Amino acid sequence: MMVRAKSAARIGIGGPVGSGKTALIERLIPVLTASGLDLAVVTNDLVTREDAERIRRSGLIDPARVGAVEAGACPHTVIREDPTMNIVAGDEMEARFPGLQLIIYESGGDNLASTFSLDLVDWWMFVIDVAGGDDIPRKRGPGVLRCDLLVVNKTDLAPFVGVDLDRMLDEARNVRAGKPVLATNCRTGAGIDAVAAAIDAAVLFRT
Repeated sequence: MMVRAKSAARIGIGGPVGSGKTALIERLIPVLTASGLDLAVVTNDLVTREDAERIRRSGLIDPARVGAVEAGACPHTVIREDPTMNIVAGDEMEARFPGLQLIIYESGGDNLASTFSLDLVDWWMFVIDVAGGDDIPRKRGPGVLRCDLLVVNKTDLAPFVGVDLDRMLDEARNVRAGKPVLATNCRTGAGIDAVAAAIDAAVLFRT
């Protein structure tokens, strides 16, 4: 296993397909960089660079600061079993941009068992969405249980998919035994400041 030397803080964002991982990154970029934070992003996908291209086109960040890793296998393979490709991608970003302070790794969409290796990241969050079903916390997947922060996204959809949002959040907090859970709506930006504050406190130590 290739173990990186610590320099820029590295965080991971995982979760099922369509849960809102890329949308969360797009919302976080302007909040995190407003105070001058030096930031880069590395996306992961099976055989495409779709998420990386979306972020590059967003106008939120210099396109050169967005890298892409094509896993060629189940997405969790390159964030957990052998994160070498991701470590190298992060190292290349740091070499290209001296002074880089934070690298965000977005995993390809995966199942509830997806987790990040701590050889790759210092801290990671897992994104689920209301439309995926209010039973997700009760399934107690490793991603939900082990992440440093659980994000419950698309809260605005709860009335339209028959989800009791308060109960879903309570169940998420119960299964996580007190570890943090935050609710977001990436379409409106609701809850994004709280996610950014969690990153600040956990890995940037700016609070």
